[in-house]
Amino acid sequence: MEIFLIKLLQFILAISLLVLLHEGGHFFFSKLFGVRVEKFFLFFDPWFHIFQWKPKKSETTYGIGWLPLGGYCKIAGMIDESFDTEQMKKPAQPWEFRAKPAWQRLLIMIGGVLVNFLLALFIYSMVLFCWGDSYISTKDMSMGMKFNSEAKALGFKDGDILVGTDKKTFDKFDIDVYRAMADADRIDVRRDGRVIGISLPQHLNLLDMLKTQPAFARPFIPADIDSVAPNTPAAKAGMKKGDKLLAINSAKVDSWNTFNYEISRLSDMMTAAETHADSLRIRSVKVVLKKAGSETVDTLSMVLTPDLKMGINQTSMFTYYKETHREYGFFESLPAGIGYGWNVLRGYVGDMRYLFSADGAKSLGGFGAIGSLFPAQWDWQMFWLMTAFLSIILAFMNILPIPALDGGHVLFLIYEMITGRVPSEKFMVWAEYIGIGILFLLMIVANLNDVLRWLGYM
Repeated sequence: MEIFLIKLLQFILAISLLVLLHEGGHFFFSKLFGVRVEKFFLFFDPWFHIFQWKPKKSETTYGIGWLPLGGYCKIAGMIDESFDTEQMKKPAQPWEFRAKPAWQRLLIMIGGVLVNFLLALFIYSMVLFCWGDSYISTKDMSMGMKFNSEAKALGFKDGDILVGTDKKTFDKFDIDVYRAMADADRIDVRRDGRVIGISLPQHLNLLDMLKTQPAFARPFIPADIDSVAPNTPAAKAGMKKGDKLLAINSAKVDSWNTFNYEISRLSDMMTAAETHADSLRIRSVKVVLKKAGSETVDTLSMVLTPDLKMGINQTSMFTYYKETHREYGFFESLPAGIGYGWNVLRGYVGDMRYLFSADGAKSLGGFGAIGSLFPAQWDWQMFWLMTAFLSIILAFMNILPIPALDGGHVLFLIYEMITGRVPSEKFMVWAEYIGIGILFLLMIVANLNDVLRWLGYM
């Protein structure tokens, strides 16, 4: 429960900050061009609100709604999600959105996206300035990778060290490595001290590489136990820090990669369990291990927790491989942060092509999936990295040419600037309805995927 609350608090704080600044972008340009903002709300307020306040001599009401699906800045003289068509029947006033030149209206509409994008670049820059960049270079992963059966069928072997592709050399092991392999015709690896090229008969599928268990490639991490939590199945069975796992049930364990795969297999079996006896049988395991500081091999029996936890903490890559760390001065961090953010955006936009496949649709995630990305313990570095990533997503999604989003309004404004014709009020209202319908449909699908994953059906 504590972990859930920590993740939830980080999620709410990040989303509140991003929504507030996004709507603040619209607010800033509206005020800059003398357009009246009638309401400025964090979260939506259908039927009622949590709080609202209107300063004296101000035309803007500020408030907090109860529905945390976003926020809004109600700008006078435009058709938005409030569907205030009564105002549009009156003559245009000089302080209304519709009375302003198209280029000013365009800046007002892209103000939120612009703020979110610049915010992400600024956060990435400040993260590099405050914490620097720590990672393990692929060339320093001296024990190489652990590959799944699909990778081995292409010619990879456990222990191969990834070097690069025919298009780029690898540096750190992250999502960009998978993206590069998905677009490659050849992948180079270091094997037995020499570099060999593995030709690919066809391009790899990024989603397949990421979703399969075990994964296509993961850094090899020996199955040494970092620590044992008290009053857990592992502690009660006598496991200690420094013990090395050798097998679970009848499956040999040579790394944390294979251990996690075996636990995932038990998880799949648990979804088919119909009775408590079935569950107990699956959770009852035998573990073979080598005791810390000796050659003694022991076999222990234990019953895992209902969520298949043993109570052991795994060693990390940093235990075995040389860490690369780079510090950034303030002025160095700015271009580095911009480059980092641009790379994140480029990768995210490139991955959108997978969305239009069956597997891509299944990979959509809602609030649960987004919240789960935050760490289980409060970590300011990870919090700000996640906030920057969500800011980029928010910017990109909002600029898509879908009615009801900023990008839809931008599309109609560009049409007006090119043709000199303003879309009719009836067209704009129906476009808004259609856009909101599309957004609600996407939201339902994404959050339904979360529920199905939680129930074990995906």
